[in-house]
Amino acid sequence: MPSGIHHVTGITRRVQANVDFYAGFLGLRLVKRTGGFEDAGQLHLFYGDALGSPGSLVTFLVWEDGARGRVGLGQVAEIALAVPPDSIGDWLTRAMAARVPVEGPLREQGETVLRLKDPDGITVKLVGAALPAAAPLPDPVAPTRLRGVTILTERPQETRDFIARFGYRPGPAAGAIQRMVSDTDVVDIRDAAGFFPAIAGTGTLDHVAFRAADADALRAMRLALKDGEPTALHDRKYFQSLYVREPGGTLLEHATDGPGLVVDEAPAELGRTLFVPPQDAARADDLRVILPQFALPGEERHPMRDLHFVHRFHRPAQADGSTIVLLHGTGGNEADLMPLAHRIAPNATLLGVRGRSTKEGINRWFRRYNAVAFDQADVRAEAEAFAGFIEAAARAYGLDPRALVHLGYSNGANLLGAVMQLYPGLIRRAVLIRAVQVLEEPPALEAQALADSRVLMLTGSRDPFARMGPALGRALQDGGAALDARTIDAGHELQPDDLTAATDWLARD
Repeated sequence: MPSGIHHVTGITRRVQANVDFYAGFLGLRLVKRTGGFEDAGQLHLFYGDALGSPGSLVTFLVWEDGARGRVGLGQVAEIALAVPPDSIGDWLTRAMAARVPVEGPLREQGETVLRLKDPDGITVKLVGAALPAAAPLPDPVAPTRLRGVTILTERPQETRDFIARFGYRPGPAAGAIQRMVSDTDVVDIRDAAGFFPAIAGTGTLDHVAFRAADADALRAMRLALKDGEPTALHDRKYFQSLYVREPGGTLLEHATDGPGLVVDEAPAELGRTLFVPPQDAARADDLRVILPQFALPGEERHPMRDLHFVHRFHRPAQADGSTIVLLHGTGGNEADLMPLAHRIAPNATLLGVRGRSTKEGINRWFRRYNAVAFDQADVRAEAEAFAGFIEAAARAYGLDPRALVHLGYSNGANLLGAVMQLYPGLIRRAVLIRAVQVLEEPPALEAQALADSRVLMLTGSRDPFARMGPALGRALQDGGAALDARTIDAGHELQPDDLTAATDWLARD
């Protein structure tokens, strides 16, 4: 019967930095990349030994530029990886050379420990322990398997009793920590009464999964749980699992060893292909555009710059040199319009940008008082900031601002319309979908201020805001822009006719 930890899952906000740390610095193998099984629009990365063996896996959900969480009660606070005992000095040297934050060496529970911080601030302990790898990695000092996790709880006795269900028994205690021991690893239960509660988000560990022999073992565990611990079985393709929270609040998973990560990839090819969960196969092409891209160690990469708008690139395999800048609608994000833009121009590089106004708790481009009244100072401030972003991005990434196509939907299209009026000449080609005039006192443009600009405006015939669109069109036309204004059979939502019209318009440009 297998025992011990199957995997540990964390949340990262920077996929490239995460890959650089776990596959680059630590030398783990990226053994699987998938869309999330709960949310396929969320990238899920699996690191482990050479074959992704249960007990070696550290996985990450990618919330690119997502909100930070807080480590606290009811949470896995740190993970521990076993490394050869005589390699601790080598790892200390590596950490210092790579400028990875490191503490130690320390002695904890009779073991030599280095405590590192990954790029998100998650604590990763390297523990000198002679635990052989099921499938060794090429680097002789690479981590061999998971050594353990630390859980913070204010109900330590109840948490210990619950962990015992998964094949753990009491081990040595040290101060506020009671160690629970399986045949292969440990769980340290820390009495953290008085700490703040955990907050889920990037830079935290979401859950720890314990090994189950098979689906029958999962069903038996489910039946053994009390009525107050409801859970359901889940098919994750690579394993079956159930989730439950222990009395202290930490999310636990029980996961089968099989069928394993090699079920859909040859061992030599593990981690090379992006897989989409079977239930999302119909939108696989869209998801491959939405999910963030990254480079493995040694692969060519495109550095990202820290500019004042969150942004993301999608670079197609056969890029033609063109770039489309994308501005989402209310409640969207930088990836929302990428599938649409990819259909319009399959070989264009896509630059998605995220609005910065979150007054209502959702992403927007500027504040509003109600559906048709906008904060004029904020409109102008964000238009100025976006104009600065485009100039900075052009310098940082070697883009020709005169060759960019801008595509905006709803609130994003509204900002583009304002930018064109306030900063004439900056935007040469724009597709504005469901745009309206948001400037109450638009500037009086000179007759040919927008003479080099071409604009496609797509208005929905049933759009409740359609009456506000013509004012924007007139302002752009009065400034000399070549305006192609079309009305399609739609409300405010996107429709296939938007794709057809935008494709046709760009093809004739």
